[in-house]
Amino acid sequence: MSGEETLLEALNSTPVVDGVPRDLWRDDAALGRWAVRHGGDGGPAEREWLRRTRDALQAVVRGESGPEALAACVEGARKVPRLSGEGLDWVLEVEAERRPAVGLILAWARVQEELPGRLRPCANSDCRLFLVDHSRANTARWCSMRTCGNRLKARRHHERQRAAEGRAAPGHSRKDPGPAKHRAEEGDGH
Repeated sequence: MSGEETLLEALNSTPVVDGVPRDLWRDDAALGRWAVRHGGDGGPAEREWLRRTRDALQAVVRGESGPEALAACVEGARKVPRLSGEGLDWVLEVEAERRPAVGLILAWARVQEELPGRLRPCANSDCRLFLVDHSRANTARWCSMRTCGNRLKARRHHERQRAAEGRAAPGHSRKDPGPAKHRAEEGDGH
């Protein structure tokens, strides 16, 4: 799994399900399994760092905090070069319980550098998910067009319809243009 995918999994671990906000990392066992799948040990200190870092990253990506909110999470961490027969590797040096959390911040920094402005929250205000826009035009707005995009488009369509019906003259419905309109269409006969 790439750093970007891992980052999105972490950011998207607080979805809204059936209108109710959930925290998939609230359960220690679930977060522990996630940490182990991503190279950690799933211990209590590691889980606490992951939750704290996820919350800080969500606030930064939403624009509620600046990147300085991540300072405590990366304090003292460093990457050092290691040469091997295969070339140069950069190795993260940080306490084991902080390694997965610092890895999330490094993934965020890589996305910021390689895809500036493309990591964003879903434009649906009822949604708490995030996306990385890989479109050429950088115009993706929703975490999923099938869910959030269609819901918002349908909601706006209905709002426009209601507004138009409200502006219609008394006695005339926007849906029924009236007998004069029907006669004109019937008489067109081309």
